[in-house]
Amino acid sequence: MTPYTGKEPSSFDFKNILYAKGNWRATITINRPEVYNCLNLETLQELQAAFQDAAWDDEVAVLIITGAGDKAFCTGADMKEWKGEFLETPNDFYKWMGVFMETFERLRNIGKPTIARLNGMVVGGGNELQMSCDLAVAADDIYIGHAGTSRGSVAAAGATQWLPLIIGDRRAREVLLLNEKIPIKKALEWGLVNQVVPRKKLDKAVDEMAEKLVNKLPECTRYTKQQLNFWRDFSWSLTIGHLRDWLTVHTSAEEIKEGINAFNEKREIDYKALRKRLANTSRLE
Repeated sequence: MTPYTGKEPSSFDFKNILYAKGNWRATITINRPEVYNCLNLETLQELQAAFQDAAWDDEVAVLIITGAGDKAFCTGADMKEWKGEFLETPNDFYKWMGVFMETFERLRNIGKPTIARLNGMVVGGGNELQMSCDLAVAADDIYIGHAGTSRGSVAAAGATQWLPLIIGDRRAREVLLLNEKIPIKKALEWGLVNQVVPRKKLDKAVDEMAEKLVNKLPECTRYTKQQLNFWRDFSWSLTIGHLRDWLTVHTSAEEIKEGINAFNEKREIDYKALRKRLANTSRLE
């Protein structure tokens, strides 16, 4: 097999991400700032292609992931796509979720250290994306959060598996059940990120961390990462297939529809009224 020296980033013709390589670094920027860098199917597929190229290119020692602009790193799944594609044909969600899973697995198993450059809010699948990276450096004016139990999803594509490992069981329950914003300084105290710096120093801090990783032995680094992934891989492998089926089956459920529609219509949910409707429809005679 001919040694793979990597493709020129411009040869990919990506539409949703920016991809750059140089100085032993590959940088991927989710380039959808108008929708807070959320992830639709095409973006996930482009991320997969960039991850594979960076994994195979021996002139890439470190991968850096960030988001375009200064408002969001990533806010998870594209709810407009969910509304348009899955509420009427929920079985198609199984296909989308398969691509989502493969994307995160490819990142986690890239064989090289990865850094999340957190330039804006980190929400839902965006937090799962940054937790899939080995290290994270954040600007000091952002927050991390989840909204699944408020907006019609389940944060189980990384969050339910890994948050207890990273920040502890009770804190993970607080994040996932209450859906409150976690200020980044609290996230640092909890160990959810490695470093918090003033925004103007974010690029310098990321570059310094990347340089430290470049100056390490590649095979030793790869195997260390593989061993560190054990508990993440273990919990993921036991639960992710069940999650994929559960979400597919429940995409047509009333509360899921209400959550997705309310998000897209930018309105609040009357949770007590919803509970009452659900209770009335499920009451035994």
